Amino acid sequence: MEGKTMKYILIIGDGMADYPVNDLNGKTPLQVANHPYMDEIVSKGICGTLKTIPKGMQANTDVAILPILGYNPKKLSVGRGPLEAASMGVRIDEDEIILRCNLITEKDGLLLDYSAGHITTPEAKKLIESVDSLLGRRGEISFYNGVSYRHLLVLKGKGYSDKINCFPPHDVMNTDITKIMVKPTTKDGNKTATLLNNLILRSKEILRDNPVNKERVKAGKNPANMIWPWGQGKKPKFVTLQERFHIKGVVISAVDVIKGMGVYAGMDVINVPGATGYVDTNYEGKAAYALESLKDHDFVLVHVEAPDEAGHTGDSALKIKTIQDLDRRLIGRIMSNLRGDYTIAVLADHMTPVATRTHAADPVPFAMYSTINELKSRITHFDEESVKKASYEIKRGHRFLSIFLDYGLMKK
Repeated sequence: MEGKTMKYILIIGDGMADYPVNDLNGKTPLQVANHPYMDEIVSKGICGTLKTIPKGMQANTDVAILPILGYNPKKLSVGRGPLEAASMGVRIDEDEIILRCNLITEKDGLLLDYSAGHITTPEAKKLIESVDSLLGRRGEISFYNGVSYRHLLVLKGKGYSDKINCFPPHDVMNTDITKIMVKPTTKDGNKTATLLNNLILRSKEILRDNPVNKERVKAGKNPANMIWPWGQGKKPKFVTLQERFHIKGVVISAVDVIKGMGVYAGMDVINVPGATGYVDTNYEGKAAYALESLKDHDFVLVHVEAPDEAGHTGDSALKIKTIQDLDRRLIGRIMSNLRGDYTIAVLADHMTPVATRTHAADPVPFAMYSTINELKSRITHFDEESVKKASYEIKRGHRFLSIFLDYGLMKK
């Protein structure tokens, strides 16, 4: 990849940060993992901690990524559903409520599995189509098929509201379903909460005996026997990155919420073959497409979901592997093939500790390096504790992108 102007590469290891883990002798997966390319970035540049989740807000992926892209989540309230709709090409109107809709596994009254065993997309498509045909109402209630367990539910009509509290299913696994049903936050949300809870319960009747689930049970897999709506919101209004920073950007991710955010931010979206949003994703393909995109873009955001998925399963060994895969198979390939001036950063968006299996709002580590501003740092290992020695705290997360872009133009 040849280039005479500054190029920017921002790499997010979703949920990569963690707390010390008992079975790792009190170290984090980042501390244990072998990641020489992340270490190269931190040893030649600057590093520190970044607060991506504003006080009082939930540590959701959409909330965490917004500030990394320079948006203040306190001022730009966006539900996960509308972002995923943009990625999926689902047109939404101002009066619609859009929700992410998981296919989950319910067993003995508990929410057992937020992903229904990471059900395949072809299987999920048949199930969502069945739900839509029996629970959908033309022009009012619509289900849209997505990838694996991730789908959409759109409500249109008078009286529907986003003033409801929906529990992200990965946060409430092994919890009594009756205790985590949708709740209105104001009286305006009563109708919507009642409808959604009814859809949840009725979906179990529809999905329980579906041939897809019978085959999954026979094969020893978790059935996708219930829907779970959450991440509600309305169509947002963004000021694009081109308008704000005069950069032409591209986003590479397998996750619809990230791609949807890119759409609203005015970025081009690249779909990489074999990118799954899971631990088996195509790291090499993401690296290749990132390098190619830099030929006609100034800025590329590469997002990898795998560490987050490992955190949700509580598997520290798997999380270490995903970090090492990210470093060797993606970051290494990008850095080994970059030419010309570039600035690169690596960071987590939020913590997904293996001990709790859910997101945490603590500050996350970041490191950035620029070819025109190469330093010799006393910090040589990229992890949660090492970066604290730099005493570089970005407490207002939405300032990160400006700092990153400015660092690429800063002379030593």
